Amino acid sequence: MNTPRPEYPRPHFDRSDRWLNLNGEWEFARTPDAFTEMIVVPFPWEHPDSGVVAHWLPTAWYRRRIERPADWAGERTILHFGAVHHRATVWVNGALAVEHVGGYLPFEADITELLNDGVGELVVRVDAPTDKRFIPHGKQRSMPRDDYDGCAFTPSSGIWQSVWLEPRPASYISRLDLRPTPALDGIEITMTGPCPVRIEIPGVGVHEYDEWPGTVTVPIAEPLLWSPDDPQLYDVVVTAGDDTVRGYTGLRKVEWHGNYLLVNGAPTYVRGVLDQGFWPSAGHAAPSDEALRRDLELARAAGFNLVRKHIKLEDPRWLYWADRLGMLVWAEPPSTGRFSPEAVAAFEEVAAGMVARDGNHPSIVIWGGYNEEWGLDWDVPGDPAKQDAVRRVYRIIRDADPRRPIVDNSGWAHVETDLVDWHYYDENVASWAGVVDRLVNTPDGSFPVRLGPDFVVDKAIAAPGFDAADKIQLNGEYGAGSTSVERGWHLRWQTQELRRHPRNAGYIYTELYDIEHETVGIYTYDRRTKDLGGVVPSDVHAETVLIVDIIPAGPGRDLVVPAHASGEPASDQPDRALVVPVRVSHHGSDPLLGTLHWSLGVASGSVRVDAKPFTVTDPLDVVVPTSTGRLQLWATDAAGAVVARTWVDITD
Repeated sequence: MNTPRPEYPRPHFDRSDRWLNLNGEWEFARTPDAFTEMIVVPFPWEHPDSGVVAHWLPTAWYRRRIERPADWAGERTILHFGAVHHRATVWVNGALAVEHVGGYLPFEADITELLNDGVGELVVRVDAPTDKRFIPHGKQRSMPRDDYDGCAFTPSSGIWQSVWLEPRPASYISRLDLRPTPALDGIEITMTGPCPVRIEIPGVGVHEYDEWPGTVTVPIAEPLLWSPDDPQLYDVVVTAGDDTVRGYTGLRKVEWHGNYLLVNGAPTYVRGVLDQGFWPSAGHAAPSDEALRRDLELARAAGFNLVRKHIKLEDPRWLYWADRLGMLVWAEPPSTGRFSPEAVAAFEEVAAGMVARDGNHPSIVIWGGYNEEWGLDWDVPGDPAKQDAVRRVYRIIRDADPRRPIVDNSGWAHVETDLVDWHYYDENVASWAGVVDRLVNTPDGSFPVRLGPDFVVDKAIAAPGFDAADKIQLNGEYGAGSTSVERGWHLRWQTQELRRHPRNAGYIYTELYDIEHETVGIYTYDRRTKDLGGVVPSDVHAETVLIVDIIPAGPGRDLVVPAHASGEPASDQPDRALVVPVRVSHHGSDPLLGTLHWSLGVASGSVRVDAKPFTVTDPLDVVVPTSTGRLQLWATDAAGAVVARTWVDITD
C-alpha cells in the first residue's frame, strides 16, 4: 500500500532532510499478544481508514518492526508521535521507551540504546477511556455521557497523527520560538541548544554566535509583512553545534483597538466559521494533507477570513496551510466534560502545550481557553473555584504569549478576558435581532441559552465581578434552521443583523460542514456544496453587504404585503409604491462610492451609495411597485463591479 500521510509532519520544527515515516500497516491486537489484525496508522481505530472499525474499545496494542537507516549509526535515533489518544505506553525490544498521557500533544523517545544493531520491535499500548469526562477530549463522545453529548461525535482513539523516526546529535536543538518584533522589522529568535549557533534567513542574511544569549533579534531591512491578502513567510534555518532545524514565521502584529481586530494596523472585521476537525473516514485524523488544505480553501470560498478550530488541537499541517494561504485562526484546546482538580490540571497542561507547539504560526490571531463552561459543570457564575479555573487558564496562556488576544470562556460568563464573545442561537428572526441589538448596544448582557430540548437557562456575558463594558465584543457562535433551505435563509438574515451594528467586531458561524448527525454545515460531511435555498455564502460573508430593514416572515416570504383597503392583493397594485429601506455595511479599506441597483419583475431603479470604511450607512429608500416576486438588490463600485448582493421575496 502507499504510505498514508507521507508528508513531513512538523513543518514548524523541520528536520525533514533525514527522517523515516512509520505510517502504514501495523499489527493490531484487542487483547495482549493476540496480533490477529492489521491497522493503518495514523487513523483512529473507530474509523474506516484504519481498516479496523472497533467501537468502545478501551485498550489496544500496536506492533511493527523498525530499522534505523545505516547512515544514522553515529547519531541518536528519536521516535516521534504526533498525537495518540489517550495514554500511550511504548516499548522497543521489550524495554520501556516512553509513557505519555494526553491525546493531543506530541511526544518523543530516544530509542538509540534500545535497538539491536539498529533493529527493534516497536509495541505501543494505548488506553482510550470510554469515560472521557475528566480528560481533555473535545467533541469525542464519552460513555457515561458528557453534558453536551447531543453535539458529540464518534471518538478517535489510538494513534491519530503521524509516527516517525529521525536522527539527531547528542546535543541538539530542543526549542525554537520565532516571533516578529513589535515594529515588524525583524524576528525575535529564542532557541535552546548547543553552541556555536548559525542563523540563516534566506534572502535576508546569516548571523553567527560563538556564545548564545538565549534570545536574539535578527533585523530585516526591507520587511515583507504577513497578511490574509499577502501571506509572506520567512524561513529561519538554525544550526546549533551539529544540529540543524528549519522553522518559519511571518511578520504580523495583532491588536484589538476600538471595535475591531487590527492586522498590521489595518482594521479587519472577523468573518469567521466554526470548524471542528472531523472527517467521515477518519474522525479526528485528516485522510490526507490535501484534505487539510481543502478545508481552508472551502472556508475562503464561502467568504470567511477566519476559522475557529473548535476545542481541538489540529494537526500542525493544517496550521501550516493556514499560514501559507493567509487564513486567520482562532485556536483553542480540547475541553474536558466535568469539573475536578485533576481535570482542570489536565486542561491547563494541554492549553500550555498548545501555545508551546503552535506559537510560531502567524495565522493564529486568537487563543481560546474554555468553551461554554464545558468542564466547569455550567456553573462559573455560582462557584468561585470555577471562576478561578477560568482566570488561571487565561493567565497561563497570557504569560506564555502576551501578544495575542485571549478568550477565557467562549460564549458567556467571562471572568478575565481580552475579548468578550457570546453564543446565541435562536430560530425566531425577530427575537434574534432584538437580543443581538441589546447585547451589542446596551449594558444588559443577559440572554437565553437552550441547553437541551426542554431546558432553557438565562446566561450572561459577564461572571460576577467582571465588567465587560470596555472590552471588544464579537459573536462567538450563531446559526439556525433545520433544513438546508432554512439554514440558508437564517444565515442570510441573521448575518445581516450582526453586520448592522458597528460596535460588533465580527462573528463565528456554526459551522463549515456537517458532522454525523449534526447537519448544520455550509457543506456536507464529505465537503460537497449544499443547496441553501439559493443563498450564496460568499455573498453573505462579503466585505460589503446589504442590510434590509425588515423582519422577514420566512423562507420565500421575506416581506408580506397586506392587501389594499379595497381588498386587492399586492400582486394587483402595481401603481402603489412600496418602500424597502436598505443599508450598506462596508469593510473595505477605501470608501465605496457606487450604486445600489434593484429590479422587481420588469421594474428597476438605482440609488447612489457613499459608504465609509467600517461604517453602516443610513437607510437608502428603495421605492418599488407594490407587487409580488423576488426583489433583487445589488451594489456596484465606481468601476461597475458588483460588490454586494441580496434579495427579498415579496408575497401577499
